[in-house]
Amino acid sequence: MAGYPNTNRRNPSPVPAGGWQIVYTGFILILLCFFIMLTSFASLEQSKITRFVHAFSSAVSVFSGGRNLEKGRTMINSESMMVDKEDAMAELFKKVRMLGRQNDLQQVDIQKTRRGIIMTLSDKLLFSSGQGELSAKAYPLLDKIAGIITTIRTRVEIEGHTDNVPIHTPIYASNWELSTGRAVNVLRYLTAAGKVDAKLLSAVGMAEFHPVAPNDTGENRARNRRVEIIFKVN
Repeated sequence: MAGYPNTNRRNPSPVPAGGWQIVYTGFILILLCFFIMLTSFASLEQSKITRFVHAFSSAVSVFSGGRNLEKGRTMINSESMMVDKEDAMAELFKKVRMLGRQNDLQQVDIQKTRRGIIMTLSDKLLFSSGQGELSAKAYPLLDKIAGIITTIRTRVEIEGHTDNVPIHTPIYASNWELSTGRAVNVLRYLTAAGKVDAKLLSAVGMAEFHPVAPNDTGENRARNRRVEIIFKVN
Protein backbone atom coordinates (compact mmCIF):
# COMPACT_ATOMS: atom_id res chain seq x y z
CA MET A 1 0.00 0.00 0.00
CA ALA A 2 1.10 3.51 -0.73
CA GLY A 3 2.69 5.31 2.18
CA TYR A 4 3.97 2.16 3.89
CA PRO A 5 7.56 0.89 3.65
CA ASN A 6 8.28 -2.30 1.72
CA THR A 7 8.85 -4.85 4.48
CA ASN A 8 10.04 -7.52 1.97
CA ARG A 9 13.17 -5.54 0.96
CA ARG A 10 16.26 -6.85 2.68
CA ASN A 11 18.47 -4.41 4.50
CA PRO A 12 22.01 -4.36 3.08
CA SER A 13 24.72 -5.85 5.32
CA PRO A 14 26.56 -3.16 7.19
CA VAL A 15 30.10 -2.47 5.91
CA PRO A 16 32.56 -3.17 8.69
CA ALA A 17 34.16 0.03 9.85
CA GLY A 18 37.92 0.40 9.47
CA GLY A 19 38.41 -2.30 6.79
CA TRP A 20 40.77 -0.20 4.69
CA GLN A 21 42.94 0.51 7.72
CA ILE A 22 43.55 -3.23 8.15
CA VAL A 23 44.59 -3.63 4.52
CA TYR A 24 46.79 -0.55 4.71
CA THR A 25 48.44 -1.75 7.93
CA GLY A 26 49.19 -5.14 6.36
CA PHE A 27 50.74 -3.45 3.35
CA ILE A 28 52.95 -1.28 5.58
CA LEU A 29 54.08 -4.34 7.54
CA ILE A 30 55.04 -6.12 4.31
CA LEU A 31 57.09 -3.11 3.22
CA LEU A 32 58.75 -2.98 6.64
CA CYS A 33 59.72 -6.65 6.40
CA PHE A 34 61.06 -6.08 2.89
CA PHE A 35 63.32 -3.21 3.98
CA ILE A 36 64.51 -5.18 7.02
CA MET A 37 65.44 -8.02 4.66
CA LEU A 38 67.32 -5.62 2.37
CA THR A 39 69.20 -4.19 5.34
CA SER A 40 70.20 -7.63 6.54
CA PHE A 41 71.36 -8.59 3.03
CA ALA A 42 73.57 -5.50 2.95
CA SER A 43 75.60 -6.96 5.83
CA LEU A 44 75.91 -10.46 4.32
CA GLU A 45 78.57 -11.76 2.01
CA GLN A 46 77.60 -12.13 -1.64
CA SER A 47 78.26 -15.87 -1.48
CA LYS A 48 75.72 -16.32 1.34
CA ILE A 49 73.08 -14.35 -0.53
CA THR A 50 73.60 -16.43 -3.68
CA ARG A 51 73.37 -19.66 -1.69
CA PHE A 52 70.12 -18.46 -0.09
CA VAL A 53 68.57 -17.58 -3.46
CA HIS A 54 69.60 -20.93 -4.94
CA ALA A 55 68.25 -22.90 -1.97
CA PHE A 56 65.01 -20.91 -1.93
CA SER A 57 64.37 -21.32 -5.64
CA SER A 58 65.03 -25.06 -5.37
CA ALA A 59 62.71 -25.55 -2.39
CA VAL A 60 59.66 -23.48 -3.35
CA SER A 61 57.07 -24.97 -5.70
CA VAL A 62 54.63 -22.65 -7.43
CA PHE A 63 52.41 -25.07 -9.32
CA SER A 64 49.96 -27.63 -8.02
CA GLY A 65 51.38 -31.07 -7.51
CA GLY A 66 54.69 -29.69 -6.34
CA ARG A 67 55.97 -28.79 -9.81
CA ASN A 68 58.53 -26.04 -10.11
CA LEU A 69 59.02 -23.42 -12.76
CA GLU A 70 60.72 -24.71 -15.85
CA LYS A 71 64.45 -24.02 -15.74
CA GLY A 72 65.75 -21.60 -18.31
CA ARG A 73 69.13 -20.14 -19.05
CA THR A 74 70.21 -18.62 -15.76
CA MET A 75 73.35 -17.91 -13.79
CA ILE A 76 72.07 -19.47 -10.58
CA ASN A 77 73.71 -22.87 -11.13
CA SER A 78 77.08 -21.48 -12.16
CA GLU A 79 77.00 -18.95 -9.33
CA SER A 80 76.17 -21.60 -6.76
CA MET A 81 79.05 -23.71 -8.03
CA MET A 82 81.32 -20.68 -7.74
CA VAL A 83 80.14 -20.10 -4.17
CA ASP A 84 80.79 -23.72 -3.24
CA LYS A 85 84.26 -23.51 -4.75
CA GLU A 86 85.03 -20.28 -2.91
CA ASP A 87 83.96 -21.81 0.37
CA ALA A 88 86.02 -24.94 -0.30
CA MET A 89 89.01 -22.79 -1.25
CA ALA A 90 88.73 -20.79 1.97
CA GLU A 91 88.53 -23.98 4.02
CA LEU A 92 91.53 -25.45 2.21
CA PHE A 93 93.51 -22.26 2.82
CA LYS A 94 92.80 -22.48 6.55
CA LYS A 95 94.00 -26.08 6.66
CA VAL A 96 97.19 -25.46 4.70
CA ARG A 97 98.07 -22.34 6.68
CA MET A 98 97.37 -24.06 10.01
CA LEU A 99 99.52 -27.07 9.12
CA GLY A 100 102.20 -24.75 7.80
CA ARG A 101 102.37 -22.98 11.14
CA GLN A 102 102.40 -26.26 13.04
CA ASN A 103 105.35 -27.42 10.93
CA ASP A 104 107.16 -24.08 11.33
CA LEU A 105 107.31 -23.32 7.60
CA GLN A 106 108.38 -19.74 8.15
CA GLN A 107 110.39 -19.55 4.93
CA VAL A 108 107.47 -20.72 2.81
CA ASP A 109 104.98 -18.18 1.49
CA ILE A 110 101.36 -19.44 1.47
CA GLN A 111 98.72 -17.59 -0.54
CA LYS A 112 95.12 -18.17 -1.67
CA THR A 113 94.65 -17.58 -5.40
CA ARG A 114 92.17 -18.47 -8.12
CA ARG A 115 94.41 -21.38 -9.09
CA GLY A 116 94.47 -22.84 -5.59
CA ILE A 117 96.47 -22.52 -2.39
CA ILE A 118 100.07 -21.87 -3.39
CA MET A 119 103.15 -22.66 -1.35
CA THR A 120 106.09 -20.78 -2.86
CA LEU A 121 109.57 -22.17 -2.21
CA SER A 122 112.61 -20.18 -3.23
CA ASP A 123 115.05 -22.20 -5.34
CA LYS A 124 117.82 -21.64 -2.77
CA LEU A 125 115.80 -23.69 -0.26
CA LEU A 126 115.89 -26.70 -2.56
CA PHE A 127 118.72 -26.50 -5.11
CA SER A 128 122.20 -25.28 -5.74
CA SER A 129 122.58 -22.56 -8.38
CA GLY A 130 121.80 -23.86 -11.86
CA GLN A 131 121.18 -27.38 -10.58
CA GLY A 132 118.08 -29.52 -10.74
CA GLU A 133 119.04 -32.13 -8.15
CA LEU A 134 117.74 -31.52 -4.65
CA SER A 135 120.26 -30.38 -2.08
CA ALA A 136 120.46 -32.10 1.31
CA LYS A 137 118.95 -29.07 3.07
CA ALA A 138 115.77 -29.53 1.04
CA TYR A 139 114.88 -32.88 2.60
CA PRO A 140 113.57 -31.73 6.02
CA LEU A 141 111.44 -29.04 4.34
CA LEU A 142 109.95 -31.44 1.79
CA ASP A 143 109.31 -34.01 4.53
CA LYS A 144 107.09 -31.47 6.30
CA ILE A 145 105.28 -30.60 3.07
CA ALA A 146 104.77 -34.29 2.32
CA GLY A 147 103.10 -34.65 5.71
CA ILE A 148 100.75 -31.77 4.93
CA ILE A 149 99.79 -33.24 1.56
CA THR A 150 99.18 -36.65 3.13
CA THR A 151 97.02 -35.09 5.83
CA ILE A 152 94.87 -33.03 3.48
CA ARG A 153 94.80 -35.53 0.59
CA THR A 154 93.93 -33.10 -2.17
CA ARG A 155 95.34 -32.76 -5.69
CA VAL A 156 98.69 -30.97 -5.82
CA GLU A 157 100.42 -29.45 -8.84
CA ILE A 158 104.18 -28.79 -8.66
CA GLU A 159 105.46 -25.99 -10.90
CA GLY A 160 109.10 -25.18 -11.56
CA HIS A 161 109.99 -21.58 -12.47
CA THR A 162 113.26 -19.88 -13.46
CA ASP A 163 114.46 -16.36 -14.18
CA ASN A 164 115.19 -15.21 -17.74
CA VAL A 165 118.94 -15.85 -17.66
CA PRO A 166 119.66 -18.48 -20.35
CA ILE A 167 121.17 -21.77 -19.29
CA HIS A 168 122.91 -24.39 -21.41
CA THR A 169 124.61 -27.35 -19.75
CA PRO A 170 125.10 -31.01 -20.71
CA ILE A 171 122.02 -31.81 -18.59
CA TYR A 172 119.80 -28.77 -19.10
CA ALA A 173 119.69 -27.30 -22.58
CA SER A 174 117.40 -24.43 -21.55
CA ASN A 175 115.26 -23.12 -18.73
CA TRP A 176 112.48 -25.43 -19.90
CA GLU A 177 114.54 -28.50 -19.00
CA LEU A 178 115.78 -26.96 -15.75
CA SER A 179 112.35 -25.92 -14.49
CA THR A 180 110.81 -29.25 -15.50
CA GLY A 181 113.64 -31.24 -13.93
CA ARG A 182 113.29 -29.36 -10.66
CA ALA A 183 109.53 -29.89 -10.50
CA VAL A 184 109.87 -33.60 -11.30
CA ASN A 185 112.63 -34.09 -8.70
CA VAL A 186 110.42 -32.51 -6.03
CA LEU A 187 107.58 -34.84 -7.07
CA ARG A 188 109.86 -37.88 -6.95
CA TYR A 189 111.05 -37.05 -3.46
CA LEU A 190 107.50 -36.50 -2.17
CA THR A 191 106.38 -39.89 -3.50
CA ALA A 192 109.52 -41.85 -2.56
CA ALA A 193 110.71 -40.44 0.75
CA GLY A 194 107.51 -38.61 1.71
CA LYS A 195 105.21 -41.53 0.87
CA VAL A 196 102.71 -39.24 -0.86
CA ASP A 197 100.19 -40.99 -3.11
CA ALA A 198 101.50 -40.41 -6.64
CA LYS A 199 97.94 -40.09 -7.95
CA LEU A 200 97.62 -36.80 -6.06
CA LEU A 201 100.62 -35.19 -7.75
CA SER A 202 101.58 -33.69 -11.10
CA ALA A 203 104.66 -31.72 -12.19
CA VAL A 204 105.30 -29.16 -14.91
CA GLY A 205 108.08 -26.79 -15.94
CA MET A 206 107.17 -23.17 -16.68
CA ALA A 207 110.66 -21.85 -17.53
CA GLU A 208 110.92 -18.05 -17.28
CA PHE A 209 107.51 -17.26 -18.74
CA HIS A 210 105.48 -16.75 -15.54
CA PRO A 211 107.54 -14.33 -13.45
CA VAL A 212 106.27 -12.77 -10.23
CA ALA A 213 108.61 -9.79 -10.63
CA PRO A 214 110.47 -8.05 -13.47
CA ASN A 215 113.79 -9.71 -14.27
CA ASP A 216 115.62 -6.40 -13.91
CA THR A 217 117.53 -6.88 -10.65
CA GLY A 218 119.26 -9.74 -8.89
CA GLU A 219 116.68 -9.66 -6.12
CA ASN A 220 113.77 -9.88 -8.54
CA ARG A 221 115.38 -12.69 -10.52
CA ALA A 222 115.82 -14.59 -7.24
CA ARG A 223 112.06 -14.19 -6.61
CA ASN A 224 111.30 -15.70 -10.01
CA ARG A 225 113.48 -18.76 -9.37
CA ARG A 226 111.02 -20.80 -7.38
CA VAL A 227 108.96 -23.95 -7.02
CA GLU A 228 105.23 -23.57 -6.46
CA ILE A 229 103.28 -26.33 -4.76
CA ILE A 230 99.63 -25.70 -5.59
CA PHE A 231 96.90 -27.34 -3.50
CA LYS A 232 93.78 -27.71 -5.65
CA VAL A 233 90.14 -28.00 -4.64
CA ASN A 234 88.97 -31.52 -5.52
